Amino acid sequence: MSYLALARKWRPKIFSEVIGQAHVVSALSNALNNQRVHHAFLFTGTRGVGKTTLARIFAKALNCDSGVSADPCGQCVACSGVDQGNFVDLIEVDAASRTKVDDTRELLDNVQYTPTQGRYKIYLIDEVHMLSIHSFNALLKTLEEPPEHVKFLLATTNPQKLPTTILSRCIQFNLKSVDLGRLSAQLEKILDAEQIKYEASALMVLARSANGSVRDALSLLDQAIAFSNGDVDSEQVRAMLGMVDDQFTVQLLTQIIQNEADGVLATISQMAERSVDYRSAVDELLTLIHNVSLFQVSPQAVEWKGIDSADLGGLAESIDAETLQLLYQIAIMGKRDFDFAPDPRSGFEMVVLRMLAFQPRPRDDAEDTSKTQQNAVANRSTISSVIESGQPKVSPTENITSPNQESHGQENHDQENKVQPIISNNAEVSNAEFGVSPRQKICNPSTTPLIDVQKFMNADGWQSFINSSGLGGISKEILMNMAPKSVEGKIVSVTLDASSRHLCNNGRLKKIEQHCKDNLSLDIRFDVEIEDLSDANSEIETPTQQLAREQKGQASAARQAFIHDTNVQALVDLFDAEIVHESIKPG
Repeated sequence: MSYLALARKWRPKIFSEVIGQAHVVSALSNALNNQRVHHAFLFTGTRGVGKTTLARIFAKALNCDSGVSADPCGQCVACSGVDQGNFVDLIEVDAASRTKVDDTRELLDNVQYTPTQGRYKIYLIDEVHMLSIHSFNALLKTLEEPPEHVKFLLATTNPQKLPTTILSRCIQFNLKSVDLGRLSAQLEKILDAEQIKYEASALMVLARSANGSVRDALSLLDQAIAFSNGDVDSEQVRAMLGMVDDQFTVQLLTQIIQNEADGVLATISQMAERSVDYRSAVDELLTLIHNVSLFQVSPQAVEWKGIDSADLGGLAESIDAETLQLLYQIAIMGKRDFDFAPDPRSGFEMVVLRMLAFQPRPRDDAEDTSKTQQNAVANRSTISSVIESGQPKVSPTENITSPNQESHGQENHDQENKVQPIISNNAEVSNAEFGVSPRQKICNPSTTPLIDVQKFMNADGWQSFINSSGLGGISKEILMNMAPKSVEGKIVSVTLDASSRHLCNNGRLKKIEQHCKDNLSLDIRFDVEIEDLSDANSEIETPTQQLAREQKGQASAARQAFIHDTNVQALVDLFDAEIVHESIKPG
């Protein structure tokens, strides 16, 4: 008894049976119905999405006895011949096995002859990207100007390998991968027609494993029918594919969220007893985390894939979005490192253990406060000694690292408040930006500041204050583009370069003031005046401008030293060379 595989038995024979390619079907149907058929078509897309199928249906539509239309009869000699694979005027060529130029020339020798049975002689070249360069060159002229009775249908999974000269001579259709919903519905339709019992969740697993390929989905369905002895159920399908059962995935993520290390290891041991594919287990965990994230954003956006929605909602409520994103990233990175693990199970265990290790945990407040106070006192002592000496102990480009230093590079980019001459008030400001928990009190209140404000009212003192303050990111950049003017009590008057006005606003100034108060015992308020300091006649110079001036001077000195070097002059004279001044950089 001969058995025809489902992928062959259920291959579409008319355009309306093709799923997931409406954009291509519509274009081809309109071309046929309007009698505007190009002489060369290129179908591209991943495996099993319908490239060859569409080409064969198109060939039937061109040669059907009822006339050229988008609805071939399916009964005439031409239609039945194409379906059975014996139609003389449909020449199917496997380019992977006929790559040589001689094969192409032999093929093209018969182009000039009229069709034997049909209206058109059609050349269907599959995996056309496998042809050699010489074969493409031999094909160019005929592909550009073929006889009126010849049509070329090319198919490939890798259009990037085709020469642009071939692409420019064809109308290209890019076939999409079929989505899960359409694939699952197609499998249901086939099983209903075949009168085979099934579970909808099992079909969803098969559709997901097919990665958008209809042919792969039908091949897996054939395998599942044989594996489960006729009844396609979820447990049998997962066992066949070596996948983790949904209950294990949900249980594992729940234990990770609850930080139950012993429970996690016990669950992995139960998974090992079922001989699961651990790479597939990571994929299942990623899918679950992805669905939980979607559920947190919009429950209606989730197309649930077999796991109970009650479990999904419970998981979404038990973990915050930030931690969920962290777990997803850990799983992605762990999947990348699988090849370096001693064995798949240890690789999977390390992924899960990383998730446990990086879970946010509450820390002891008293211990944190004590450590932070000690660090703050040490930091203030260092800053005081530096500024009292009146000389910076670091170069202008260095940044002293302190325990309360800001996270490098970024702060909140809020610019809702434009800079204007201001005096900040005593509003409460969070220390989170400076790496300190809002619940922590950095230092004991002090009525007498550890630093004499007058000490940094000159260029060197201001630079020392900036380098030693522990500030970083945008806060430091704001101070680097300021120049001190005067001080009256708590009010420090400064000039801000107009080129940096977009960085500064009331909120950022308040954070700098609060940082100075908490870490330096400096209770000060900034009075900011904006001025264009780029003018050469300006007597005010910010640390940024001073650094630029010094670097420019160093570059000029380096160029002069290089130009007047005796060895360089000898080389210039010997080779009649020319010095590129812009390329000279200070060492």
